[in-house]
Amino acid sequence: MKEAKAAIDSALSGKVIAVPESRQLDLLTDLFERRGASVIRIPLIAILDAPDQKPVVQWLRDFIKAPPDYLVVLTGEGLRRLRAAAARQHLESDFIDALKQTHKICRGPKPGRALKAMGLQADMLGAQPTTTGIIATLQSLTLAGKRVAVQLYGEDPNPVLIKFLEQQNLASCTVVAPYIYASDSETDRVKQLIRELAIGRVDLIAFTSQPQVHRLFDVAKQHHILDELRVGLEQTKIAAIGPIVAAVLKGHGCDIDIMPTKAFFMKPLVTAAAQLFADEQAIPDAKN
Repeated sequence: MKEAKAAIDSALSGKVIAVPESRQLDLLTDLFERRGASVIRIPLIAILDAPDQKPVVQWLRDFIKAPPDYLVVLTGEGLRRLRAAAARQHLESDFIDALKQTHKICRGPKPGRALKAMGLQADMLGAQPTTTGIIATLQSLTLAGKRVAVQLYGEDPNPVLIKFLEQQNLASCTVVAPYIYASDSETDRVKQLIRELAIGRVDLIAFTSQPQVHRLFDVAKQHHILDELRVGLEQTKIAAIGPIVAAVLKGHGCDIDIMPTKAFFMKPLVTAAAQLFADEQAIPDAKN
C-alpha cells in the first residue's frame, strides 16, 4: 500500500480550483489537493483512439518499411497512441527501430518524454512549443527532396504547417492522426460549472488543452449561457498550461493570470498558481 504524500504548505490552501483535465486528472487533482485546495473535478474532454484504425496502421507499415528523413511529432499523446497501435499489430519493436532511423523533431518537451519512454530522444525541438515554433525550426533545415511525416494534434489538419511543408519541394509528406478528442463530462455538469463560475464560487480554473476551452464555450453557446460564462471567467483566475492554450483563451477574450514561464507541465502550472495567490496575499490591494 502506498504511503500518502505529505501535505504542502501553500497559498492554495482553501482555494476552490476547477480542473477540466481528463487523461491526468488524478495527478493534477493530487497536486492541488496536497496544497490544501478544494478541487472540482470536471473532465471536459476524453482522448480516444481514432475510430478508423486502418489509415493509422497503414501509415505505421509505410513508416516501418521506409522511415522518412524527418518525423514531426506534435504531441506526446499521439506518439504513445502510435506505439500502442503498433503493439496491437505486433510491430512495436519494428516501429521503435524505424524511429531510430529518422530525424525526430518535437513540438515541445512532452513528445520528448514519450520518446524517452521508448529509449529514444528528440533530435530537435520547436523554437517554441507551437506550430510557429515548429516552422521556425524546420526553416533551419534543407528540406527539398526530403521525405517528411507529421503526427497531428488530434484531428486538427494543421493547414498552416502542412502548407509550409508543401512549399518546400519535398519528395513526400505524410500525416497521421492516431487519436481524437470527444466530449467527456455530461453537459449538465458543464452547465453547473458555468453557474458556479458565474456566482464566484471558483477561485481558479486550470486549462491544460485547447479542446477543453472549445468544449466549455461550445456548451455555453448551445445553451445560451455564454454571458454567464464570460462573467464567471472575468472574476475567476485563469491558468493556461502553455502558449497554445493561452492563445485559444485569448481568442475568446479571456485574460490569462497564470502560465508557466518555461516548462509547460502540470507541476510548474500548480507552482505558478500558488505563487500568484501568495503574491496577492502579500499585497492585499492586488486584483481580486
